[in-house]
Amino acid sequence: MDIQTLKQRYDIIGNDPRLMLALNKAIQVAPTDLSILITGESGVGKDVFSRIIHENSLRKHVRQGRGLISVNCGAIPEGTIESELFGHVKGAFTGADRSRKGYFEEADGGTIFLDEIGELPLAMQVKLLRVLENGEIIPVGSSTAQKINVRVVAATNVDIVEAVRSGRFREDLYYRLNQISIYLPPLRERKDDIPLLFRKFSSDVAEKYHMPPIVLTDDAKHMMMDYPWYGNVRELKNITEQIAVVETERTITSAILQNYLSYVPTERMPAVVDNGVPAGGAISDRELLLKALSMGQMISEMRKEINDLRQMVSRMAQGAQMQVEQPQVVSPSYLPAKVHNGSAHTEEEEFLTPEIIEDESIALEDRERVAITRALEKHHGSRKLAAADLHISERTLYRKLKEYNIE
Repeated sequence: MDIQTLKQRYDIIGNDPRLMLALNKAIQVAPTDLSILITGESGVGKDVFSRIIHENSLRKHVRQGRGLISVNCGAIPEGTIESELFGHVKGAFTGADRSRKGYFEEADGGTIFLDEIGELPLAMQVKLLRVLENGEIIPVGSSTAQKINVRVVAATNVDIVEAVRSGRFREDLYYRLNQISIYLPPLRERKDDIPLLFRKFSSDVAEKYHMPPIVLTDDAKHMMMDYPWYGNVRELKNITEQIAVVETERTITSAILQNYLSYVPTERMPAVVDNGVPAGGAISDRELLLKALSMGQMISEMRKEINDLRQMVSRMAQGAQMQVEQPQVVSPSYLPAKVHNGSAHTEEEEFLTPEIIEDESIALEDRERVAITRALEKHHGSRKLAAADLHISERTLYRKLKEYNIE
């Protein structure tokens, strides 16, 4: 299949040389059984490339399994991930009233796509390495190994080489997965492709809802091309759809466009030090949630809820000592740490930053709960999109939902 036909089949827009290189490599290695590691930021289309590889492989007509099985390693709680991947037998643990196949067994004969492989706990990395080397799985509670025939395509949005250096990812597993590597560039490095993608998404919305397509003025086009697009193609698609549906004016100026952009276009990615933490201090889950409150329109939408909560929680907040989680490395790493008098804020100082919230009497937990609830409402209950909006992993969001008992 030639590249142009491939792009049309999978709705891939753009002519960037690195994108073309990635497509060429994907189509060349698809017929093999080599393990593939796809790297790139969240939203660049790693899942699309997993489909390209599988559907152009010799496994696309698999009968005994289910073809391509996609697994988000970052969305599965650590306590259940072994059972999810390898299955379990009846009685293996409390509640295991029947035996259950895992994702690897379901994908037998086909391809398994392990997204967010960098989020896999170290203990599971050891077991995954054994599966890749021996072609065998052992369900939880069983002592009998089962042979499987699965091709592995993995993806990550973290700096996996740095994760290996810092001991967060096993070196032997990295080399086993990285038989072939495919890198997908971020949208901000594909500036010439941005207007093409905008036109495509605008046309799709116009066709779907029977309305005239929106067009950009020259100043709006330049603003869009200079914007960093940390959410990449996914963010561009969401913003284009919002503008097309909400705005009555079909010609979009820079003044209109600015209302939909959350980041300051001059932001730059911070340097990363040897331990994988952004320079200026670690960013914890709670800091990221509070930083999300200050972005774009979210702060104006939430200020009313915060004011309503002020009286209810003020007594609870008085004299309470905030409990702060240990910081963890969170991807993406572009969110800059705030600096005060030449040094990074402590977590407590970050929580009370005036630009995030005017009233310090609002309990931290309530602010987090409101942020999570609003993100879920905004994305109609989609945990994946809500987590991306809050710039935390799905695993972290899952833990927060259980912690605050949010349905």
